[in-house]
Amino acid sequence: MTDRDQISEDELHAYVDGELPADRRVAVEDWLATHAEDAARVAAWRAQAELIRKHYGGIAGEAPPKRLQIERLTRGRRGMMAAAVAAVFVAFIAGGAAGWFARGAQVASSSDLDRFTADALEAYRLYVVEVRHPVEVPGDQRPHLVEWLSKRLGSPLRAPELDRMGLKLVGGRLLPGPTGPTAFFMYEGPSGERFTLYCGRTGDQQTALRYTTGNQNAAYYWVDQNLAYVLSGPAERDKLRDIAQAAYDQIDSRGSQRGG
Repeated sequence: MTDRDQISEDELHAYVDGELPADRRVAVEDWLATHAEDAARVAAWRAQAELIRKHYGGIAGEAPPKRLQIERLTRGRRGMMAAAVAAVFVAFIAGGAAGWFARGAQVASSSDLDRFTADALEAYRLYVVEVRHPVEVPGDQRPHLVEWLSKRLGSPLRAPELDRMGLKLVGGRLLPGPTGPTAFFMYEGPSGERFTLYCGRTGDQQTALRYTTGNQNAAYYWVDQNLAYVLSGPAERDKLRDIAQAAYDQIDSRGSQRGG
């Protein structure tokens, strides 16, 4: 597939929303496997949708306040008065709904690190299943890969050596992240399980290791010298912590610091 028009932006959105028929879904997945920029856009949209569901899901299920119920607002006078009430109702709904959803706005205004971690987990889910095109640059070109990604991020990076954890570097790729260009490294174990390290610039403060869970996967994340790192993998907390700690110890500019 070489013609960009064969996969429209509407189809990419429909793919994210799960609204494509099976044959078009396969076509989109084939397209994403060879078009990193569109794959990154899809990952970002999915991460955004996950944040919206997380922060607004409860509110969406709530009944509207009594003052916003149509029966209450339209009961009584008819004719022109009813039309006036309807006009007021429309304006009131617009303002009232904004206020109603504003309750969750502070929750939804997540930090760079929250958005970054959500994107990292989405990128993990998107690329870890790829067989033919999981990375742009293979792991046997580690020096070139690290130099390229460091240049694009404007900061010196390291691809941690995780051989003692039984993991080899599959390779890496450049992705657009919530704060700019983002580096993505993939590692693979002897039985085929994969782990990814996602890193990019952040304004958040330096942190030790922290844990979060996603959909059937999980991650440890931290910040070091204005760079955020997210080590994602299967939701096996102890194993994931050991791998994340090994990466953290090699990257941490202050020396080893345990976290959990």
